[in-house]
Amino acid sequence: MAEALRRERTRLEVSLSELAKRAGIAKSTLSQLESGSGNPSVETLWALSVALDVPFSRLVEPVRTTVQVIRAGEGPAVPSERADYVATLLSSSPPGVRRDLYFLQVEPGSPRESAPHMSGTVEHLVVGAGRVLAGPRDAPVELGPGDYVSYPGDVPHLCEALEPGTTCVMVMQHG
Repeated sequence: MAEALRRERTRLEVSLSELAKRAGIAKSTLSQLESGSGNPSVETLWALSVALDVPFSRLVEPVRTTVQVIRAGEGPAVPSERADYVATLLSSSPPGVRRDLYFLQVEPGSPRESAPHMSGTVEHLVVGAGRVLAGPRDAPVELGPGDYVSYPGDVPHLCEALEPGTTCVMVMQHG
Protein backbone atom coordinates (compact mmCIF):
# COMPACT_ATOMS: atom_id res chain seq x y z
CA MET A 1 0.00 0.00 0.00
CA ALA A 2 2.85 2.38 0.82
CA GLU A 3 4.32 1.92 -2.64
CA ALA A 4 0.91 2.43 -4.30
CA LEU A 5 0.33 5.69 -2.40
CA ARG A 6 3.75 7.06 -3.37
CA ARG A 7 3.26 5.95 -7.00
CA GLU A 8 -0.15 7.63 -7.32
CA ARG A 9 0.90 10.81 -5.49
CA THR A 10 3.97 11.08 -7.74
CA ARG A 11 1.80 10.49 -10.82
CA LEU A 12 -0.32 13.50 -9.83
CA GLU A 13 2.80 15.50 -8.95
CA VAL A 14 1.42 16.62 -5.58
CA SER A 15 3.20 16.99 -2.25
CA LEU A 16 2.37 15.06 0.91
CA SER A 17 0.82 18.22 2.32
CA GLU A 18 -1.37 18.80 -0.73
CA LEU A 19 -2.63 15.22 -0.89
CA ALA A 20 -3.33 15.16 2.86
CA LYS A 21 -5.31 18.40 2.48
CA ARG A 22 -7.31 17.06 -0.49
CA ALA A 23 -8.12 13.85 1.40
CA GLY A 24 -8.91 15.62 4.66
CA ILE A 25 -6.35 13.66 6.67
CA ALA A 26 -3.31 14.68 8.69
CA LYS A 27 -0.01 14.99 6.84
CA SER A 28 1.61 12.84 9.55
CA THR A 29 -0.94 10.08 8.87
CA LEU A 30 -0.17 10.16 5.15
CA SER A 31 3.56 10.14 5.87
CA GLN A 32 3.16 7.04 8.06
CA LEU A 33 1.13 5.30 5.36
CA GLU A 34 3.71 6.04 2.68
CA SER A 35 6.49 4.76 4.94
CA GLY A 36 4.57 1.54 5.53
CA SER A 37 4.15 2.11 9.27
CA GLY A 38 0.49 3.18 9.27
CA ASN A 39 -2.63 1.03 9.52
CA PRO A 40 -5.38 2.91 7.66
CA SER A 41 -9.12 2.48 8.02
CA VAL A 42 -11.32 1.95 4.99
CA GLU A 43 -12.52 5.57 5.38
CA THR A 44 -8.94 6.89 5.12
CA LEU A 45 -8.24 4.76 2.04
CA TRP A 46 -11.49 5.85 0.36
CA ALA A 47 -10.65 9.51 1.04
CA LEU A 48 -7.20 9.00 -0.48
CA SER A 49 -8.56 7.15 -3.51
CA VAL A 50 -11.03 9.99 -4.18
CA ALA A 51 -8.30 12.62 -3.71
CA LEU A 52 -6.01 10.67 -6.07
CA ASP A 53 -8.91 9.99 -8.51
CA VAL A 54 -8.13 6.27 -8.59
CA PRO A 55 -10.17 3.18 -7.70
CA PHE A 56 -9.82 2.07 -4.07
CA SER A 57 -8.26 -1.19 -5.26
CA ARG A 58 -5.28 0.60 -6.79
CA LEU A 59 -4.16 1.43 -3.24
CA VAL A 60 -4.52 -2.09 -1.79
CA GLU A 61 -3.95 -4.21 -4.88
CA PRO A 62 -2.04 -7.43 -4.18
CA VAL A 63 0.72 -8.77 -6.44
CA ARG A 64 -0.83 -10.86 -9.24
CA THR A 65 -0.09 -14.48 -10.15
CA THR A 66 -1.46 -16.54 -13.02
CA VAL A 67 -3.90 -18.42 -10.77
CA GLN A 68 -5.09 -16.65 -7.66
CA VAL A 69 -6.90 -18.28 -4.77
CA ILE A 70 -7.95 -16.29 -1.72
CA ARG A 71 -9.10 -18.51 1.12
CA ALA A 72 -11.78 -17.36 3.56
CA GLY A 73 -10.15 -15.10 6.14
CA GLU A 74 -7.19 -14.26 3.90
CA GLY A 75 -6.55 -11.40 1.47
CA PRO A 76 -6.02 -7.68 1.95
CA ALA A 77 -8.73 -6.84 4.48
CA VAL A 78 -9.43 -3.25 5.49
CA PRO A 79 -11.70 -2.58 8.50
CA SER A 80 -13.91 0.44 9.00
CA GLU A 81 -13.22 2.68 11.97
CA ARG A 82 -16.89 3.67 12.30
CA ALA A 83 -18.74 0.37 11.81
CA ASP A 84 -18.23 -3.37 12.27
CA TYR A 85 -17.44 -3.73 8.56
CA VAL A 86 -14.47 -5.36 6.85
CA ALA A 87 -13.87 -5.18 3.07
CA THR A 88 -11.52 -7.79 1.59
CA LEU A 89 -10.35 -7.09 -1.96
CA LEU A 90 -10.80 -10.26 -4.01
CA SER A 91 -10.03 -8.96 -7.49
CA SER A 92 -9.00 -5.55 -8.72
CA SER A 93 -9.51 -4.13 -12.18
CA PRO A 94 -7.07 -5.38 -14.77
CA PRO A 95 -5.86 -2.82 -17.34
CA GLY A 96 -8.75 -1.60 -19.49
CA VAL A 97 -11.39 -2.90 -17.07
CA ARG A 98 -12.80 -0.71 -14.34
CA ARG A 99 -14.25 -2.95 -11.67
CA ASP A 100 -13.20 -4.36 -8.31
CA LEU A 101 -14.60 -7.36 -6.43
CA TYR A 102 -14.91 -7.43 -2.60
CA PHE A 103 -16.08 -9.85 0.07
CA LEU A 104 -17.81 -7.95 2.89
CA GLN A 105 -18.25 -9.06 6.49
CA VAL A 106 -20.73 -6.79 8.23
CA GLU A 107 -22.08 -6.91 11.79
CA PRO A 108 -25.02 -5.05 13.35
CA GLY A 109 -24.25 -1.70 14.95
CA SER A 110 -23.22 1.50 13.25
CA PRO A 111 -23.83 1.50 9.49
CA ARG A 112 -20.90 1.88 7.09
CA GLU A 113 -21.66 5.28 5.59
CA SER A 114 -19.71 6.05 2.43
CA ALA A 115 -19.02 9.40 0.86
CA PRO A 116 -19.45 9.54 -2.92
CA HIS A 117 -16.78 7.69 -4.89
CA MET A 118 -15.45 8.71 -8.32
CA SER A 119 -18.07 10.01 -10.76
CA GLY A 120 -19.84 7.20 -12.61
CA THR A 121 -19.18 4.55 -9.94
CA VAL A 122 -21.89 1.88 -9.58
CA GLU A 123 -21.94 -0.67 -6.76
CA HIS A 124 -23.45 -4.16 -7.20
CA LEU A 125 -24.16 -6.12 -4.01
CA VAL A 126 -25.20 -9.76 -3.53
CA VAL A 127 -26.03 -10.98 -0.02
CA GLY A 128 -24.59 -14.37 0.90
CA ALA A 129 -25.80 -14.66 4.51
CA GLY A 130 -27.78 -12.53 6.95
CA ARG A 131 -29.71 -9.39 6.14
CA VAL A 132 -28.46 -5.97 5.11
CA LEU A 133 -29.77 -2.48 4.47
CA ALA A 134 -27.81 -1.02 1.54
CA GLY A 135 -27.95 1.59 -1.18
CA PRO A 136 -28.18 5.36 -1.49
CA ARG A 137 -28.36 7.04 1.92
CA ASP A 138 -31.77 8.52 1.09
CA ALA A 139 -33.30 5.27 -0.29
CA PRO A 140 -31.56 2.11 1.01
CA VAL A 141 -33.20 -1.29 0.50
CA GLU A 142 -33.37 -4.33 2.77
CA LEU A 143 -31.85 -7.49 1.30
CA GLY A 144 -31.59 -11.13 2.35
CA PRO A 145 -29.56 -14.15 1.20
CA GLY A 146 -29.34 -14.31 -2.59
CA ASP A 147 -30.78 -10.81 -3.09
CA TYR A 148 -29.00 -8.39 -5.42
CA VAL A 149 -29.00 -4.60 -5.61
CA SER A 150 -27.25 -2.14 -7.91
CA TYR A 151 -26.98 1.54 -6.97
CA PRO A 152 -24.94 4.67 -7.71
CA GLY A 153 -21.71 4.74 -5.73
CA ASP A 154 -21.07 8.38 -6.64
CA VAL A 155 -23.70 9.59 -4.16
CA PRO A 156 -23.67 9.17 -0.34
CA HIS A 157 -24.57 5.54 0.41
CA LEU A 158 -24.59 3.02 3.24
CA CYS A 159 -24.33 -0.62 4.21
CA GLU A 160 -25.79 -1.80 7.52
CA ALA A 161 -26.05 -5.37 8.80
CA LEU A 162 -29.43 -6.26 10.23
CA GLU A 163 -28.33 -9.70 11.48
CA PRO A 164 -25.06 -11.05 12.93
CA GLY A 165 -22.83 -12.89 10.47
CA THR A 166 -23.93 -10.93 7.42
CA THR A 167 -21.73 -11.46 4.37
CA CYS A 168 -21.96 -9.97 0.89
CA VAL A 169 -20.05 -9.85 -2.37
CA MET A 170 -19.72 -6.38 -3.85
CA VAL A 171 -18.60 -5.47 -7.36
CA MET A 172 -17.57 -1.83 -7.67
CA GLN A 173 -17.81 -0.67 -11.26
CA HIS A 174 -15.85 2.50 -11.94
CA GLY A 175 -17.11 5.01 -14.54
